[in-house]
Amino acid sequence: MREEIIRISEDEIARQREFAQKVRFHPDRPKTYFIVTYGCQMNAHDSETLAGMLEDMGLTAAAEKTQADIVLHNTCCIRDNAERKALGNVTWLKEIKKDRPELLIGVCGCMIQQAEMANKLLKQYPFIDLAFGTGNLYRLPEYLLEAIENKDRVIRVDREASTVAEGLPVRRENDIKAYITVMYGCNNYCSYCIVPYVRGRERSRLSDDIVREAELLVQSGVKEIMLLGQNVNSYGLDSAEGVSFAKLLRRVSRTGIERLRFMTSHPKDLSDELIDEMACNPVIAPHLHLPVQSGNDRILREMNRRYTREHYLQRVQALRSAMPDIGLTTDLIVAFPGETEQEFQDTLSLVEEVRYDSAYTFIYSPRKGTRAADMPGKIDAAVASERIERLIAAQERITGEILSGMHGQTAQVLVEGTSRRRETQLTGKSGRNINVNFTGDASDIGKIIPIRITGAGSNTLRGEKEE
Repeated sequence: MREEIIRISEDEIARQREFAQKVRFHPDRPKTYFIVTYGCQMNAHDSETLAGMLEDMGLTAAAEKTQADIVLHNTCCIRDNAERKALGNVTWLKEIKKDRPELLIGVCGCMIQQAEMANKLLKQYPFIDLAFGTGNLYRLPEYLLEAIENKDRVIRVDREASTVAEGLPVRRENDIKAYITVMYGCNNYCSYCIVPYVRGRERSRLSDDIVREAELLVQSGVKEIMLLGQNVNSYGLDSAEGVSFAKLLRRVSRTGIERLRFMTSHPKDLSDELIDEMACNPVIAPHLHLPVQSGNDRILREMNRRYTREHYLQRVQALRSAMPDIGLTTDLIVAFPGETEQEFQDTLSLVEEVRYDSAYTFIYSPRKGTRAADMPGKIDAAVASERIERLIAAQERITGEILSGMHGQTAQVLVEGTSRRRETQLTGKSGRNINVNFTGDASDIGKIIPIRITGAGSNTLRGEKEE
């Protein structure tokens, strides 16, 4: 059964702006805010929208959460430890609230969309003043006004997961790089993943809205845009527009943006059309994050990934045939329920065959409400730890070999600022999304410049400006 996509009307957005103005001029409104963000780039961009709405209500960002009048925790629930960390940090504020009873504590994001979480917050966390889910983020002005006027808790999780709201204010964290969400939700229902249950089904934004947002970012001086979605490869499949993701990339690249990235891609939907567009479009960065999760076909079936090892390797071959210098990164899960030593070895051998620039590696973490949470065959913690150590060691060796092999090459680097370790050095990312440190001056910041690679660290490159 297809879930209905709710496109929030312009009248409703205007109504929320009216609430924002009422908050702005309310004598009891909070004056400062602080947002704690957990999880993925989608959450980071949601936090930019939350910040935009709060500033539209007259609030300013506090330097520390202990100095803020309202603290919002934008949560992630993809793994159990992320949820525990968020709730632990929220509980820490309980002590601050004892000395500052006027402090407003809010929780939003994916964690709140989980079944029974609203009831849990009501019963176990009575000091939380405000809670709302991903689908009704756009109603923050309404909820904050209600909390201020009624001096009471506002817990709103309306199961509006499949919403698309345009025209919300955004406070960008970076003047050089920016995110644009192109679609929301996921239809894949991987057996270990809770995202479809908390983010809803896939729904694509209209391409004209995306292009308009990109044009405004270019006008403001942004040099790099990252297009975001849980599975960007399926962009447009839910729409009558007839605009594929490859066509969307082509349209956005024509806005004048200097560099374009995107994530995340699902291997089963990686089309030849998209590969061809990446190969022929110089604006698109030569990097692809292509999560594989496992190198074993049985585990992939149990994960409901809907591709085989062979299919994945065919897609890698197609990418490298079209773009020999493309950088590939991935996600990997070890100790999935029932994983044998040989099945783990299949993942190791895939890593050796593909040779990723880097990989995000995780020990399987069960999430209540997913099919895998009830699967038999839990892997002993000591075995899981030993496996991930072997996997990390293999990937670190490969990363080192790849970086060392770049000596003498020239990388196009978007200069983002000064290095954390040495203020006399500048740092930025190459097209392959690798950090590059070099000596330069402040006038280079915000530019894409050629850097000749002279050395490598464990996961960064060193270089010097080409004259």
